[in-house]
Amino acid sequence: MMKFGTINLLLTSNGYQAEGWYGMITIYDIAKHANVSAMTVSRVINNTGRISDKTRMKVRQVMAELNYVPNAMARGLVLQKTNIVSLLVTDITNPFYTTVARGAEDAARSLGYKLLLGNSDENAEKEKEYIDTILSTRVDGVLLTPAGDDSKGHLEALTLHGTPYVALDRDVPGILCDSVVGDSISGVRKLIDYLVSLGHQHVALVGGTFDVSTARQRHQGFKEAMEANRLPYNEELVLQTGYRLQDMEAAAERLLSLSPVPTAVLAGNNVTALGLLQSFRRRSIDVPGQISIVTFDDLGYRDLIDPLFTSAVQPAYKFGELGIQMLIDRIEGRSNEAPSRLVLQNELMIGSSTGAPPQ
Repeated sequence: MMKFGTINLLLTSNGYQAEGWYGMITIYDIAKHANVSAMTVSRVINNTGRISDKTRMKVRQVMAELNYVPNAMARGLVLQKTNIVSLLVTDITNPFYTTVARGAEDAARSLGYKLLLGNSDENAEKEKEYIDTILSTRVDGVLLTPAGDDSKGHLEALTLHGTPYVALDRDVPGILCDSVVGDSISGVRKLIDYLVSLGHQHVALVGGTFDVSTARQRHQGFKEAMEANRLPYNEELVLQTGYRLQDMEAAAERLLSLSPVPTAVLAGNNVTALGLLQSFRRRSIDVPGQISIVTFDDLGYRDLIDPLFTSAVQPAYKFGELGIQMLIDRIEGRSNEAPSRLVLQNELMIGSSTGAPPQ
């Protein structure tokens, strides 16, 4: 026992527990009420050693009666495993990532893990704060969407500390790791081909700065699709922006200042598409009567959104589900040494945000 002022700290198999301070319950309290040794309580909590079913049930009953909650961090120090994983996304308000989180949480729970959620807001500094917290709390692994190319140092820190991780949706140059990503280039090709089939020739690309891999890939797909359809590629029609709703106000103003005004816009993701729609409406621009919008992913609530976006829809739930499965395979040593890469396909969903170009 170690004494700090008036607080007694007991070094147990679950770490230091305060005795007699705000009524905190220790394994010694459990042992006393169950009439067993503290070591027996520790073995029940950690599911180690040989304990009879009768004793195990008795200890658990006392734990429930006393509302005992094990110290997960300290327990992790003893067992070198917490059964906690972290999900770090860039924008939890984006319905794509909301669905990703649902898939990740369901998969983690089914595999016996708890999931902690973080949101970096597309900000590398905030992402670093989360990574530092993740390392200090000793979670077993991390599923994360990198904020951008500046995330390289953060991922290297995870590697340095031996924390398994899986990159979700985005790549980072110079980092070779397990990953689950989408096929952005094929998605752009489907969207541009559909616009061309409606008669559009003057198409703009809006959304995402080129320090984000998906923005680079969608730009590449845009150039290739325009060339494949024998349409001129014009840098003036490519706007690098943030992914926030408020970023679209300036983007809409810029598009409408061009001469001629593009007849269709490929938005970098569903949030930028929604921001453009709102900005156009504030200027009394009809969608799709005057300008069509296509994008990636599904906003959900299809009965409430008008017009419904024509989208290259990615299997967001699968991103989270497969990402967690890959991460836990790595944590539990079931993966090969070489990193794995899953590329998930998208599906073209036709909505009412697209129509023939105005005459």
